[in-house]
Amino acid sequence: MFLVLKFGGTSVGSAQRIKDLVKFCVTPAPKIVVLSAMSGTTNALVEICEALYAKEIEKATTLISILKLKYDKEIKDLYSKPKSIEKAEQLITNHFNHLLSFTMDMFTVNEEKAILAQGELLSTALFHYYLEECGFDSALLPALNFMKIDANDEPDMAYIEKFALEELKKHPEQKLFITQGYICRNVFGEIDNLKRGGSDYTASIIGAAIKSTEVQIWTDIDGMHNNDPRIVDKTHPIKELSFDEAAELAYFGAKILHPTCILPAKKRNIPVRLKNTLQPEALGTLIANINTNEGIKAVAAKDGITAINIKSDRMLLAHGFLRAVFEIFERYKTPIDMICTSEVAVSLTIDNNKNLGGITKELKEIAMVEIDDNQTIICIVGQLPKDKSGYANKVLDALKDIPLRMVSYGGSANNISVLVNGSLKKEALQALNKGLFNY
Repeated sequence: MFLVLKFGGTSVGSAQRIKDLVKFCVTPAPKIVVLSAMSGTTNALVEICEALYAKEIEKATTLISILKLKYDKEIKDLYSKPKSIEKAEQLITNHFNHLLSFTMDMFTVNEEKAILAQGELLSTALFHYYLEECGFDSALLPALNFMKIDANDEPDMAYIEKFALEELKKHPEQKLFITQGYICRNVFGEIDNLKRGGSDYTASIIGAAIKSTEVQIWTDIDGMHNNDPRIVDKTHPIKELSFDEAAELAYFGAKILHPTCILPAKKRNIPVRLKNTLQPEALGTLIANINTNEGIKAVAAKDGITAINIKSDRMLLAHGFLRAVFEIFERYKTPIDMICTSEVAVSLTIDNNKNLGGITKELKEIAMVEIDDNQTIICIVGQLPKDKSGYANKVLDALKDIPLRMVSYGGSANNISVLVNGSLKKEALQALNKGLFNY
């Protein structure tokens, strides 16, 4: 049985960080190591794509050259043997010649996906070469040979399971595999990706597909904290979370874990452990199918929220009114985060304003509409049984001096959510830290 270990961009962000990975990866336990692109690479590739879309060929060429210089420097710091340096230089040359080839042809979304894949292809090959130079046996496991999404951009789990196992069988004695996070193929066989944060998703999907003993997400934070350590002075890592608790925290803003990564692991009951590369001895956070203690565990905040208040033209909400409202959001494929209703109105929130203009126009045909942007959802998560009193009161008491735009309680046994103006986020998180955790 394999462990699946995922390391993000900062963990492969320099020659020294790549060297530091050896102590995590070269151990007796069989493992599959999922790597992101070196930090900064994906952003640079996005900038290159933007220049190509704008037909700014000279700018794109310059950006490609700048990125290549970064890699040229890193391989000189990473390898010491001439043979390894030669292999790495040839790898860099091949990949950047490939990037330059896009400056000579018509540029489309398909080419963009191929460009964005280069970061992960580079980081995995460079780490594989470094292991080889150090005398450690490993094999590359090409993600493009088994990672696939279907017509709805969802993982094709039957395909992934079949072909991932076939790839592993090609190396029956191998105990260490290196593969790419984020990248995949789509239903047409073209290079595609799992969107931002997709390396977490890749690790979870692979773990589920091969029935891994555990998926480990390695970052530079010692687990999921009970509040945002960037905003609140005193926080602590949480030892254990259920899948449902972790999913709520990830979706509502806990940056250490991508929201999509919980579901595949939950479906196959694969534990997920969050660990810190800078403090590997720290316990981190275990996410599993477990019954955690009753009570509030943590707080997370999600920015960039838009609140929409929809008031019926009639005195009472007419039969079919809510259905008509939700059908509008369905047509525009825009998910709703929070919802509150009264006799004559419904308030809800969205985190994607891409189709706000069209949504608002259609809503105004059936109701009066008010829009409030720059809102923040603050999610209070734990085991909060509906037959037990006190949790909502504790939250509201902690926030007694903060104006609340919306409150959502009762839809989940794991979540109390409030909506505040974004300018009050810091004050609200600090008030909750004091009121809920006595810090």
